[in-house]
Amino acid sequence: MLCPEAATSDPHRDALTRSSPTALTRAFTGRRGRGIVNAFMRDHSAHTPTAYPHVHHLTAPVRAAARKAGDAEAINLWAGQAHTLAENCPAGELVRRWSAEARAATEQAHARLTAPGEQLT
Repeated sequence: MLCPEAATSDPHRDALTRSSPTALTRAFTGRRGRGIVNAFMRDHSAHTPTAYPHVHHLTAPVRAAARKAGDAEAINLWAGQAHTLAENCPAGELVRRWSAEARAATEQAHARLTAPGEQLT
C-alpha cells in the first residue's frame, strides 16, 4: 500500500507509517474490514448495520470529501495488524525480494527435512 504504484491517498499513507491499533469495523461500507482506528471508526462502529452496499454508498461522499481535505479521521484506513511492515519501494522490487526469500526458505526446509545424502522426492 506504500508502493509508488498504489493509489493509496496521502493521509492513508501517513497513517500506515505510524504504529496505530487496528480493529474490525463495518462503519465505512457495511461490510466487515480491518482498518487503523480513527474517529469515524470509533464514532460509528458500534451501531453500523450490516447493509453493504447501502452503507458504502451512504458514506462515500463523506469519505471523498475527507480524503480531498486530507482528513485521516474520516476515511477508511484499511490495514492489517502488521501494517507497520509496509515498505515504500517499487512493487516489482518487493515481488523479486519476496520470491527470493520464499525460494531460500523452501531450500532451507528441504535441507532440514532431507537426511544427509538422501534425496527428497
